[in-house]
Formats: sequence, structure tokens, C-alpha cells
Amino acid sequence: MSSQEDPFQQATPAPAASSGDDGMTWWYKWLCRIAGVIGGVSCALAGLWNCVTINPLNIAAGVWMMLNAFILFLCEAPFCCQFIEFANAVSARADKLRPWQKAAFYCGMAVFPVILSLTLTTLLGNAIAFATGVLYGLSALGKKGDAISYARIQQQQKQVDEEKLTGTLEGQAL
Repeated sequence: MSSQEDPFQQATPAPAASSGDDGMTWWYKWLCRIAGVIGGVSCALAGLWNCVTINPLNIAAGVWMMLNAFILFLCEAPFCCQFIEFANAVSARADKLRPWQKAAFYCGMAVFPVILSLTLTTLLGNAIAFATGVLYGLSALGKKGDAISYARIQQQQKQVDEEKLTGTLEGQAL
């Protein structure tokens, strides 16, 4: 009978595997997702506009920007990619990433086309995608503490400093 209970216990997800432990509020998660979708739209449009040229670096940057848009849509809004079978799996894996990992990934992929071709189109097209990475980076810093806890920490630090100072002065006087 215990062998029948084991599959049910293994099928239930662990509570630590949820993405609710990253310290982000619901409205900040939605802000990051909306910024990712808008960043994807701006990357796609600017990337398409960048491809309408004869300069090969502009074309490469435009293709990279459209790839960035696809990745942003895939990670932040998988419902936009319903025709792709693995969209939900990629989105679920992206949701398990820590905010600083998303920040590094989004900022890194937004900087690369600008390095390839420094034009106004690449700068403006990747600005919102980069801002999405910045939003995730800010969430990785954590919540702001209250003044009472900071004052308590400061008071404890002063007491430790005074004890060290009096200990060194007494040691010199002997």
C-alpha cells in the first residue's frame, strides 16, 4: 500500500520550488513582465527596421534584436507563442531563475546588438529590454528595510566599536 502512496507524493511539487520566495510583490512581477513584453515589441520593430539596410553589421544587429524579442516573449509571455510546443516549459524554467540571473541575461542580450552596431535604432530598440533587466536587478537587491531596524543595527555597531576602543585603550594603559 505504501508503494501506491509514493507516486502521489512524488507528483506533488515541493513548496520551495515555487517562485514566490524571491521577495517580489505581485505588482512588481507584473511590472517586470509587462516591461519584458514591451521590450520584446520594441526589439522586434527596431530589429526589423535595422534589417532594411545594406550594412552587414546592421543586419546582424537587427537579427539579434529579433532573436531577443523572441526570447523575451518566450520567457515573459508564453501565451504569445502558443504555436511553439516548448514555450510553457521554457517559461517555467525562466520563472525558476533568480532575479539577478534574469537581470544579467536580459541586460547582456540587450547590450550585444548595441556593440555590433551603435545606431539610434539599436539604442532605442534595446532600451526597454535593458530596462527589464534593470527592473529584475533592482528586485534582486531586496526590499528596503525600515528605519527602526537600521537604527537598532547602528546602535549595536556603536556599542561594539566603543567596546573595541575601550579595550585597546585599557590594554595600552597597562
